Amino acid sequence: MRVIGGKLKGKFINHPLDKNTRPLKDLVRESIFNILEHSNNEKIILKDKIVLDLFSGSGSFGIECISRGVKKVYFFENYKNSIKILKKNINELKLDEISNIINKNAYEISIDDINCENIDLIYIDPPFKDKNINNLLEKLKISKIAKKKTLILIHRNKKYKEDFTKEFKIIREKTYGLSKIIFGRILF
Repeated sequence: MRVIGGKLKGKFINHPLDKNTRPLKDLVRESIFNILEHSNNEKIILKDKIVLDLFSGSGSFGIECISRGVKKVYFFENYKNSIKILKKNINELKLDEISNIINKNAYEISIDDINCENIDLIYIDPPFKDKNINNLLEKLKISKIAKKKTLILIHRNKKYKEDFTKEFKIIREKTYGLSKIIFGRILF
């Protein structure tokens, strides 16, 4: 697995070899960033933005954001094997100053974890069997981590029919192999 674009393009990203994690495929990452950089509805200029990467795994999404110029990424991960790989990736790529790894369950997130910063982009990639995304979306809204303009991306299995809260407005859904990427915003 490698960084697709930006200043780190071509750099290797380590990933866990166990079956408890499923790194975001290069093709899917490339497609997501093409949408983020070129679409009308989801376009976001990544330069100087702050990103929240929930269920980070190896950190491939957040690292790709850093490569493309974001100011800071908060990585949330609590699986021991993934934390080791995530730390290794951040250290090897010398991204310590613009990365904050939080060894905590994403469902326990609080505004204090992100130093009350304004989050521009949130990437949520829970295990496919996880059915509590609405609880997490509610927590992001109530805690004021997500704002009106915060773009949220959710990675799910294409086979699952999601029943999102009506407070989450889906802007776009894209399917790549077994993956489905949902772009949306929380309504305020």
